[in-house]
Amino acid sequence: MQIPITQQLVEKKYNEYHTRINDALGKCFDTESPVTLYAPARYILEGKGKRIRPFLTLLASESVCGSSEEALKVALAVEILHNFTLIHDDIMDQAELRHGRPTVHKQWNTNAAILTGDMMIAYAYDLALQAKSNRHGELIHILNHANITICEGQALDMELEEKQDATIDDYLDMIAKKTGRLISAALEAGGVAGDATKEQLDNLVLFGEKIGRAFQIQDDYLDIMADDGKSGKMAGGDVINGKKTYLLLRSLELTKGKERDLLNSVIENKGISPERVPEIKSIYAACGVLDETAALINQHTEEALSAVDQLPYAEGREYLKGFANILMKRDF
Repeated sequence: MQIPITQQLVEKKYNEYHTRINDALGKCFDTESPVTLYAPARYILEGKGKRIRPFLTLLASESVCGSSEEALKVALAVEILHNFTLIHDDIMDQAELRHGRPTVHKQWNTNAAILTGDMMIAYAYDLALQAKSNRHGELIHILNHANITICEGQALDMELEEKQDATIDDYLDMIAKKTGRLISAALEAGGVAGDATKEQLDNLVLFGEKIGRAFQIQDDYLDIMADDGKSGKMAGGDVINGKKTYLLLRSLELTKGKERDLLNSVIENKGISPERVPEIKSIYAACGVLDETAALINQHTEEALSAVDQLPYAEGREYLKGFANILMKRDF
């Protein structure tokens, strides 16, 4: 008899697997020399990462074959690839801190950070090739495709920053490539490690695409809805910084006159003063974007959950769905 998967059980499994993943990551990059190559790689992996992607890799394998034993190396490959992108993103963003610690290029220097990131890509592929599988070609293709797509997403994000007439489609394409693809790739790779069929892989990828989009749009939504101090974010930080979000771009489609002019000024001036955030939020509410966005988040989440309904192993499948609900801050 299948035990109902509760939020407490999902959180317990996540905490256990978080430790399992961190322990395995701690054994990576154990070469001491050159110190400026391997020490930064160990440093970035010692940060307070949530390990969402490798956890999804393990659950994907469990949902198609009932076990994640052969998926651990693949999960580590996904997480190391993710951390390579963080090192390079921090350089491009000129970020000084990540999880409260100096970024790699600040702790060492930009050249060391670039070189370490480059090495981590190759290391990730090597880990994937160590997995016990007769489908290594597929695994490498998935990681390669994800890597290329993430780079496309980063380029689109930089272009979007300068684009005055950005559209919803521009934004959705960017987030699908920059953040969504590695989520779906984590699931797809876990499925391959579990020897999934094409149909099962398609369902895992769809789950990842839908939950990735819902998660990013929710992030935009929670930013404007944040209570100062509770979420760790300043309410309306995206507006203050002039970030093009789903809510801002959609509101531009729905407004006219003074309201639209004010929204456009956020883009043109690359931000707005904090005291004017309530005005922007009022426009979002009046034009219906807040309600529409909440409904869209729910729709994508439901479509994600439905995508994995046919996966063969109930426990892995239900843990996937339970973790998605936690990510989307939903009760279940």
